Amino acid sequence: MPGRSTAWAEGVERLRAAATTEPGRLRIIGAVLAALVLLFGAVAVWEISGRVAAADDVVGRSQPLSADAANLYRSLADADTVSSSGFLAGSDEPREVRQRYEKDIGNASRLLISAAANTGADEDSRKQITLLSEQLPRYTGLIEQARATNKQGLPLGGAYLRYANEQMSTQLLPAAQRLYEAETARLYTDYDEARALPLASFGAGLLALGALAWAQRRNYLRTHRVLNHGLVAATAASLVVLLWLAAGHTVARSELSEARTDGQESLKVLNDARIASLQARASENLTLISRGAVLAEDKKSDKYDVDFGTDMGDLDAGLAVASKLADDEAGRAPVARASDGVKRWKELHAAARQTDLTGDYQGAVGQVIGDKEHKEYSGAAFDTVDASLEQAVAHEQREFTRAARDALGALGGLVTGAAVLVVLGAAAALLGIGRRLSEYR
Repeated sequence: MPGRSTAWAEGVERLRAAATTEPGRLRIIGAVLAALVLLFGAVAVWEISGRVAAADDVVGRSQPLSADAANLYRSLADADTVSSSGFLAGSDEPREVRQRYEKDIGNASRLLISAAANTGADEDSRKQITLLSEQLPRYTGLIEQARATNKQGLPLGGAYLRYANEQMSTQLLPAAQRLYEAETARLYTDYDEARALPLASFGAGLLALGALAWAQRRNYLRTHRVLNHGLVAATAASLVVLLWLAAGHTVARSELSEARTDGQESLKVLNDARIASLQARASENLTLISRGAVLAEDKKSDKYDVDFGTDMGDLDAGLAVASKLADDEAGRAPVARASDGVKRWKELHAAARQTDLTGDYQGAVGQVIGDKEHKEYSGAAFDTVDASLEQAVAHEQREFTRAARDALGALGGLVTGAAVLVVLGAAAALLGIGRRLSEYR
């Protein structure tokens, strides 16, 4: 310990002695300038690397996982809707209806496997995936029982289908919703990290530029020389990095904001609207299947008819918001078509409901799923709404991807460029001071 204290004291004494001479002061100034420029570069590289990683996660990880979770929810809701449509057709279930159901179930299973592989350490997401994996086979089993019983003409098939729908609405869809919310929360976390201002980098950059400006002014006052080429080069390199950092991050923040407001927020609204339309269609079918066997909370109204009205209200509200969020004609057009389809759907549903209430069950079924006598039916209007919403979702997904990739591109090359420039700037500062030192030899 005494030796160390002595060595430290000697070092301090030498530094103090050096500071009393101009060459010594210049060496200290050169070392400090180089250190500040390198510190600026190190902080900038560290912060921008984090922003680039977060932006890359938005493009390549969190948003695709959020989209997959939304597709999982839609596939489950669509499977439930299609199964009820097929049930109404009885033994004449169209082959394309069955194929669509099997495609939905297959897609949901694939997305569950993908989610399990990519969710990471999120405990809540893993819990929802486990629940979905356990409940999906039970649901499909109930659907198969309902189909088999229905083809035999037994009324028990309707009970199986209603129970399957209950499993879907109380177990599967809520779990899928929670998974979607968890993945979307991760996406917004990545957004916030990518958009966070690199305040430490700005502070370090201004400090380095201030020190360089002070050193050049000191040099001018002592030598009356306007420029020191080394210090000017170091200042230019630091200024370029700072301006590049400010411009790149400003553009990236702007593009990420556009991706969130014009892309992700629109996607969320459209996905919710599409889910509402699927649930409304399932409720419409189940209204006929249950034949008044399931009552709403008031113990008077048909539960599924009440649910249909609620879901259609949600669909109307979602389409109104989606129309406001759409920022171009390509985004507004499919939303407008969906709105027109909803209006026609309501008219056809009201007619089918009235037919059913007058006792013509088969006529009502034809008005809902179509037959030889009913070429225009509510199912066709639903298909128009669903197809239009699918087009709108695809458009907003492209808008999101473009803006998010532009944000990532705005930060491209900044990490490497900043590292190279600050190293050159530090070297230039040392060379500039070295030229002054050479005058004392």
